[in-house]
Amino acid sequence: MDKNKAIFLDRDGTINKDYGYVYKEKDLLLLPKVKDGLKLLQDSGYVLIIVTNQSGIGRGYYSIEDYHNFNKCLINRLKKYQITITDIFMCPHKDEDNCDCRKPKTKLFWDAIKKYNIDLENSYAIGDKERDLSICEETNIKGILLSKANNSKYISKTNMYEAAKYIIKDRDDLK
Repeated sequence: MDKNKAIFLDRDGTINKDYGYVYKEKDLLLLPKVKDGLKLLQDSGYVLIIVTNQSGIGRGYYSIEDYHNFNKCLINRLKKYQITITDIFMCPHKDEDNCDCRKPKTKLFWDAIKKYNIDLENSYAIGDKERDLSICEETNIKGILLSKANNSKYISKTNMYEAAKYIIKDRDDLK
């Protein structure tokens, strides 16, 4: 069975604007160049998988239903641009819960890798915080930090489209 190459995406601050505990559909604002970047990656054969911490649920700021409604709105918005999110893996816990699924722990990544038969060598993680790229410490998955600063051990790009162009060029360079 062929393996899938994947892009593991953080949600808040990577795909949509992060106001802090984002869950209201009316607050959904896609970040600049997200549509272009995700479309380029999808059209290049990557499955798009979101891995997100949602401690607002564990803190009681919003419900699991609010979370699901926001995701439906996000997925429907992206569908308008012919972008498909293959799946979303979510941790509802707070840091102090010390669960196995909250990033920087990697259980959710491993769940996705197993479920979708992911080719680690040809996959990437993209996030706005280093904890979003924690799977890169355990695998050959490469990490891209969306940041204006370039002081990370990861490749830094300013937006999703720049990250996507880098990934496509990186893959072409390896051929």
